[in-house]
Amino acid sequence: MEQATFGGGCFWCTEAVFQSLKGVEKVVSGYTGGRIANPTYKEVCSGLTGHNEVIQVTFDPAVISYEELLEVFWKTHDPTTLNRQGNDTGTQYRSGVYTHNEEQHRLATAYKQHLTEANAFDGPITTEILPLPVFYPAEAYHQNYYNLNGSQPYCQFVVKSKVDKVKAVFGDKLKATV
Repeated sequence: MEQATFGGGCFWCTEAVFQSLKGVEKVVSGYTGGRIANPTYKEVCSGLTGHNEVIQVTFDPAVISYEELLEVFWKTHDPTTLNRQGNDTGTQYRSGVYTHNEEQHRLATAYKQHLTEANAFDGPITTEILPLPVFYPAEAYHQNYYNLNGSQPYCQFVVKSKVDKVKAVFGDKLKATV
């Protein structure tokens, strides 16, 4: 198993997107990139810690490659809005790829460069690509959030649209539903 860490706005959205993929064993919502150890959600939401809301994905590279995870990452959020995803604003919602080794860094940088050269987006890509400093898991009530709270308004209006997009665009990469 390998790990990948992504920041694509609210971690409830990115968690729900990656949980449905074949080869993904586990997704943990958390924080990285800030100035304090073991931050709380309230501290991160203040925008003063420097932390980003991220997910850490444990995946089987024999089933889904890091490159495929990057493709899902780039296609399921807007990497051109600095410190913002939709109505969520602040440095804690910045777009980021936090690499676990040199190969991930090389692949993420090459993918971003390819998208830039292809003019894949209307604006410049603001996604930061950095070695993962430290990952802090978020509080328990943030884990598996969409699956446990799917009827809440935020989940219905924001998270569900991202989950639906993954189903439409990446149907061949989805886990079988029971």
